[in-house]
Amino acid sequence: MSKLGKIKLPHRKHTAEMKDSRIPTPSVVVLPMSQYIGAPAIPIVKVGQTVCVGTKVAEADGKVSAAIHSPVSGTVKKVGDFLLANGKSCQAITIESDGEMTMDPGITPPTVTNAEELCQAIRESGLVGLGGAGFPTANKLENAISKNIDTIIVNGAECEPYITVDNRTMIDGAENVVKGVKIIEEYIPGPQQIIVAIENNKPIAIKKMTEAFAGDPKVKVVALPSEYPQGAEKTLVYTLLGRVIPDGKLPSDVGCVMFNVTSVAFFAHYLETGIPYVWRTLTVDGSAVKSPKNVTAPIGTSLRDILTFCDADFDNLGKVLYGGPMMGIAAYDLDAPIYKNTNALLALSKAESLPKKQYPCIHCGKCVAHCPMGLNPTAFVKAMKIESKDERAEALQSANVLSCIDCGSCSYVCPSRRPLVENNKLAKNDLRATLASKKN
Repeated sequence: MSKLGKIKLPHRKHTAEMKDSRIPTPSVVVLPMSQYIGAPAIPIVKVGQTVCVGTKVAEADGKVSAAIHSPVSGTVKKVGDFLLANGKSCQAITIESDGEMTMDPGITPPTVTNAEELCQAIRESGLVGLGGAGFPTANKLENAISKNIDTIIVNGAECEPYITVDNRTMIDGAENVVKGVKIIEEYIPGPQQIIVAIENNKPIAIKKMTEAFAGDPKVKVVALPSEYPQGAEKTLVYTLLGRVIPDGKLPSDVGCVMFNVTSVAFFAHYLETGIPYVWRTLTVDGSAVKSPKNVTAPIGTSLRDILTFCDADFDNLGKVLYGGPMMGIAAYDLDAPIYKNTNALLALSKAESLPKKQYPCIHCGKCVAHCPMGLNPTAFVKAMKIESKDERAEALQSANVLSCIDCGSCSYVCPSRRPLVENNKLAKNDLRATLASKKN
């Protein structure tokens, strides 16, 4: 594994030296009930109801889920079906802002005196992992308490091109990162070490974090090579600790728990203010953006509002991605909203968005050599051509397709420009559907 998945990408961190800019209050926000890993939240408001900033509008549905709060004050205008960027549907709450940004009067800092109360507080905040996938943070905290954990990893790698949100958190919000780590140390005393992991293309952040934790012997700041996908969970655990996370398992199963650095900084802010997770900071960049920025916006703000704030060239706009160029998902509508886990919007020009000509596979093996999971993407392509559903599922399982992390390295290195990562995603969905049908 140590020799796999190491590719060099252009950094393009154009906004690395830019503090975040707060967007004007949008007139409308749309809050999908599914914007993280886990069960969709359940709406608890009705059309016509008045809400404030921080008012809970949806309850978590079970343990692996997250509450959703209003990021603006105003009136609920709609509760109905919504199409997500990944093609799935869920309910969404549309709120018309009154422009006042009135804070919910019931917001107070949570009472936290032990680990269980910390988990409950973070669960109530609606926080999910802010590095990409969006796994509910309270669940990670519970794993850190209940399992035999020796290491906490604070992930500041931020290995995708363009994105600089975590970098700015470590520079501008160093105090909150330190406070967040102190909270972990106080309420989750089990782990013997805490590692703050940062790619070495962020020298200012490394310096800030090293100075900030100089007096804490339990915390170690580690500078990592700028190689993709360094920040991926399994890759980072192996790089730092030499531990392999088995298929279908979590970092907690090998003695560690990982938190995104911006998530950790939120711990401090929330415990001090009681304001739930309602605003998202994201990088806005790309060839169709005239003024790249790090932007802080209410969750649910439309892509159109954010791109307008960054002076996007709408006449030359070809494609908009949620996230970076490697793992980003294309948006289907500029009126679609940003989610809890949207760490970037990448707006590409028409010329850059044109599909590139594809060629037949030349069996060079580059996709295999550069896969961080040691997989063979061409085996998934072959399997997907099998007509029999059961035989196809057997072939995909044999090729271990569910271990794919959608990093996009295979597509990036393919000289024939094959849509390998797209096929990987289709293959995983196909296998999951087949397995689910057998259970029912």
